[in-house]
Amino acid sequence: MKRIFLLLAFSLLINSCNESKTNEKEIVEKAAENTESSFPIKRMSQSQDILNGIYSELLKNDSQLKKLDENVVSLQQDSRIIQNLNDDIINNSGDYYLLAENTAKSIRDSILKKEILELVKNSSEKFNVKKDKFEELKKRINLNHHKIYSFYQAVKVRKTIPEIEKYQQAHPLKTDSLNMFINKQNQLLNELKNMN
Repeated sequence: MKRIFLLLAFSLLINSCNESKTNEKEIVEKAAENTESSFPIKRMSQSQDILNGIYSELLKNDSQLKKLDENVVSLQQDSRIIQNLNDDIINNSGDYYLLAENTAKSIRDSILKKEILELVKNSSEKFNVKKDKFEELKKRINLNHHKIYSFYQAVKVRKTIPEIEKYQQAHPLKTDSLNMFINKQNQLLNELKNMN
């Protein structure tokens, strides 16, 4: 008996779906209409994230913003280069002092060994003073790097919010077609409930 009931319910479901396919297609088409924009937001969502896509479109038409963007990017790249160059100096110097100390320790003459170890120690301490000052400046550079990045991201958001809002105003969310679709669903649900 249950199988007959299920077959009957399933056949009614298929028939009601076939009858309403054209109406549902119209509802879906109405929900999707007016989704094109003169601003290439759809294209952006496929090739890059939408915020940076809108921002790069703004850069094309705003020379002052473009100049600011170029300055930020250039300065951020330069800070990495400067730090990497100095990191090499620090690493090479550290390697040198380690090797120089080990080499001095291998000297058999105790007076000469002591003299050379003292020489390496003095040079290393002088360099460490410079290195400590450098590390302090490097911390400031990193802090400024992060501040610049934060403010730069804030500029991007501030500049792009009006554009996404214009897009939303040009393409308001329409609930009529969704309500019609929900009504169709509710009709089918009622039919199914009445079958039980």
